[in-house]
Amino acid sequence: MHIKTLPLLLSVCLIGDATVFGEDWPAWGGNDPGRNFFSAAKGLPDTFNPGKMKSGTEDIDLATTKGVKWVAKLGSQSYGNPVVAGGRVYVGTNNETPRDKKHVGDRSCLYCFDEKTGEFLWQLVVPKLKSGKVNDWENLGLLASPAVVGDRVYVVTSRCEVLCLDARGMANGNDGPYVDEAKYVVQDTGKAPIEPGKTDADILWRYDMIDELGVFPHNASNCSILVVGDVLYVCTSNGQDWTHVNVPSPNSPSFIALDAKTGKLVGEDNAGIGPRIFHGQWTSPSTGVVNGKRLVFFGGGDGVCYALDAEPKKGDGSPIVPILPGPEFKREEETDSSYLKKVWWADLNPPEYKVKDGKPIKYPAAEGVSEINATPVFYKNRVYIATGQDPEHGEGVGHLVCLDATKTGDITKTGVIWSYQGIKRSISTVSIDPAAGLLFVGDFSGFVHCLDAETGKLYWVYDMKAHMWGSTMVADGKVFVGDEDGDFTVLAADKKLKLLSEVNVGAPIYSTPVIANGVMYIGSQTHLFAVGAEGQPTGTDKPRNEIQIKN
Repeated sequence: MHIKTLPLLLSVCLIGDATVFGEDWPAWGGNDPGRNFFSAAKGLPDTFNPGKMKSGTEDIDLATTKGVKWVAKLGSQSYGNPVVAGGRVYVGTNNETPRDKKHVGDRSCLYCFDEKTGEFLWQLVVPKLKSGKVNDWENLGLLASPAVVGDRVYVVTSRCEVLCLDARGMANGNDGPYVDEAKYVVQDTGKAPIEPGKTDADILWRYDMIDELGVFPHNASNCSILVVGDVLYVCTSNGQDWTHVNVPSPNSPSFIALDAKTGKLVGEDNAGIGPRIFHGQWTSPSTGVVNGKRLVFFGGGDGVCYALDAEPKKGDGSPIVPILPGPEFKREEETDSSYLKKVWWADLNPPEYKVKDGKPIKYPAAEGVSEINATPVFYKNRVYIATGQDPEHGEGVGHLVCLDATKTGDITKTGVIWSYQGIKRSISTVSIDPAAGLLFVGDFSGFVHCLDAETGKLYWVYDMKAHMWGSTMVADGKVFVGDEDGDFTVLAADKKLKLLSEVNVGAPIYSTPVIANGVMYIGSQTHLFAVGAEGQPTGTDKPRNEIQIKN
């Protein structure tokens, strides 16, 4: 197996620096490595009818739906966003409704469906960690969205590992170098190896962050991988133990870079976040070019937003691995001194969130500090990010910040363009409508906020009347969002608040709707809905996945 040619490779990685033709949604944030949840798709429906279940089953009767192409049954807990690439749809879930009788019990799963029909193609089955809920909460399922580049699928599993999968699964045989899939699916279960079949995943390489880095994930591992050329950027999910006061691995990295071809470690952050982690770390990275240099943005478990140099470097400053494919180079075997170095950082917790009446406010108090679980969104040399906590901690104060990405050093005071404290705790990523210049973001308390992306001026707040775990999606002059009650809401992307429709899909919506090739994918805890007509690329007759790089 090998990564495809440069034009295909860069179609996923570099839309921020390129003109892209094609409408797949191949990663968290789609084709935009800045992670703005925006789509240029037009003609999207204002509403749909999710239908009813067939009697005695959990399958949706398509005859009772309206505006729905197909519906796929998932497990009982599904949090990760679907991604769509190469004619396939990928989504994480649990194993409550086993797709294969040889894989039973509590497992995390990544399902792969046919984009046109919703036919089940294959699945990755991930056994739970032996350590239990302290590292891998029962029945939680696979949380992360995968990233697809050509015929490779990169994903962070619930076992705190990074896997590279064959997009075709085992249908075309077991490609190496990893060939231990039979043993992989029974780890910590005490069962005999299960030989993979045609509907099983084909693992190409595996990087175990617990074994290799000594990290200690708190309750769950989650990061939607960022791919830039031949490099993967990953949050390690390092966090506290069950005492909620101790970080078992304070010296382990929070963010790393891996070689996309081999899975080898090529760099780690030099931010030293470990001793300052409040609880856990579940952010996903974004990237952008600032002042001619590519930066990677992460939210820290210490409530600090970081910009790191995307080029992994040795202690003497020389590069370890080029960001973009090029001539062969010698990779360093030792990476102890190979870093993604800090360029700037900003503490997003205001002073009044830290101290009250002269006394420190103890985490996770509602009026106190938070970590960053959302993804920093890079847009026009700015980074937009909100603070929040584990939803189990309930509601509390939040902070939405717009940062100047061109600054350097500690920009806590010097780099804040505007901030907004009217938001509650949030684990949601912002979405920005380029045409309207509006920013939309949800908070865990269930409020959708509309602000001016340039100035931070508040236009309106809409009460969903239920907790929000997912993020807003903006497209076609509309804002699409779901909530814990299962309500899928469509609002106008306008300075004036206007509710266009609300539909209940019958189960909580913890993920974010995505749009690919004219179709919207809405994932509830139990079902994945493909809403809309068959889509075709618009605005060009170029083939999908072709790009032209701007100088």
